[in-house]
Amino acid sequence: MLQTLQALSETRAAIGPVVLIVMDGYGLSKTGAGSAIAAANKPTLDRLFAEYPHVQLRAHGRAVGMPSDDDMGNSEVGHNALGAGQVYAQGAALVANSIASGELWQGQAWQEIVAFAKAGTGRIHFMGLLSDGNVHSHIDHLKAMVLRAKQEGIRSVRVHALIDGRDVPETSALDYVLPFEALLAELSTDGFDARIASGGGRQTITMDRYDANWPMVERGWKTHVLGQGQQFASAAAAIEGLRAQHPGVIDQDLPEFVIAENGRPVGTIEDGDAMVLFNFRGDRALEITRAFEEGAGFDKFERQRCPKVAFAGMLQYDGDLKLPARFLVAPPAIKNTSGEWFSKMGISQFACSETQKFGHVTYFWNGNRSGKFEGETYLEVPSDVVPFEQRPWMKAAEIADAMIEALQSGRHKLLRCNFANGDMVGHTGNFRAATMAVEAVDLALGRLLKAVDAAGGVALITADHGNADEMFELDKKTGQPALNKDGSPKAKTAHTLNPVPLILYQNIPGLKLGLKQTPEAGLSNVAATTAHLLGYDKHPDWDESLLTLKG
Repeated sequence: MLQTLQALSETRAAIGPVVLIVMDGYGLSKTGAGSAIAAANKPTLDRLFAEYPHVQLRAHGRAVGMPSDDDMGNSEVGHNALGAGQVYAQGAALVANSIASGELWQGQAWQEIVAFAKAGTGRIHFMGLLSDGNVHSHIDHLKAMVLRAKQEGIRSVRVHALIDGRDVPETSALDYVLPFEALLAELSTDGFDARIASGGGRQTITMDRYDANWPMVERGWKTHVLGQGQQFASAAAAIEGLRAQHPGVIDQDLPEFVIAENGRPVGTIEDGDAMVLFNFRGDRALEITRAFEEGAGFDKFERQRCPKVAFAGMLQYDGDLKLPARFLVAPPAIKNTSGEWFSKMGISQFACSETQKFGHVTYFWNGNRSGKFEGETYLEVPSDVVPFEQRPWMKAAEIADAMIEALQSGRHKLLRCNFANGDMVGHTGNFRAATMAVEAVDLALGRLLKAVDAAGGVALITADHGNADEMFELDKKTGQPALNKDGSPKAKTAHTLNPVPLILYQNIPGLKLGLKQTPEAGLSNVAATTAHLLGYDKHPDWDESLLTLKG
């Protein structure tokens, strides 16, 4: 059991509820160049940084379980670290290690995929995000599997390529597609035939999350499975042609396409095929997984036909729902999360966000666990199904309303929420919309903090990773925004490598608390810091608290 923290035991009665606020996509830019945060009118946040204790937290690379410090963080691993209080090797590292050691090829799932394909059509399909963004997937994992399939005696491989432009530069698709198609052509010898069969932008087809937009998944099904869509001779030709048809379109918004010969799709998904979804991150993989794995009871859209395939995910995307049933690499077993341990202490918890980040403050926060712990209450605010740059305020006001009501109810000792604006709008590459997104969160934050004061509470304000802090690609030599040929700044739609803030907000008379900056401080330190605010010591597995007492 958690033990009482003697140094803070006298504060337990003094402190009301503790509120954790995640400003998604809010990084700390070193220079302010290209930063929508720096350009925004944000009086609440300006006051917080001027008047309240704050430190910087690492939110990328090894600090959140990624393979190297060159890897950006993301919302999934960020919320895992925030909720778990500890760092686990995450999807990218797990998969890379499994491939490097050969463990993946020896695993039952891969062997079943190969055996099913050999007994059936001789074909394996690989579907996923075609980039090296290392947030949802990595193209090197795909290359390794295609090469292994040939070595295993598979006759045919078809790739269903979701185009990124979100975790990588917004119009970088051909940087991946051209060399990859060349590699497939080079491998297609000795009776082996490997080709890209279909694709489309990740925000157009297939990769919806949290049941927000099932028509996206339906478009993906029609494209990948049924072979319905505009036809092109190659993926490179598709990207060039669609860009010509839709001037100014960025990669993530490219329409769907099908590769065909003589008017016939080269890679529909049929009975007897095997299928691997090579994304390792779960949130945008679950819905297409359901479309393949759920039987006659599936009711999200009319599939027209559901081919009898051997399906595998790169990881199991939901351990509680057991989806998918077959997966190539076991996910990290995250134990002793803060949600679990606070529940065991009898602490009532409240979690709230809008649909786009609801799973992050619940499922990911609790270590990839779907069910609630005892004493937890969840509230989801439905997100708008429109391009985020058109409504950059998103649901910040409604989330603040819900949090204020929960605070006023007096039923919860620990509350957490996520404001999705900085991340979701940051991904659009629209600078002005991103400044509005930051301003919307600032307004909501100001209202929420007044309710924290009224309840005699304390707030910890942080972020899961950066995004809106760099809306333009920065020139490595000058540090200033890189320019397009027309002289305009080159938009950046990916997360950043910048640290994020941790701000301690409290106005309780006589209570003198601070935060200590340590060289290794990261998102995983927030759980222990929260425990100390609640008057308890941290779990032994958690990273250290950053809270200090001032005499």
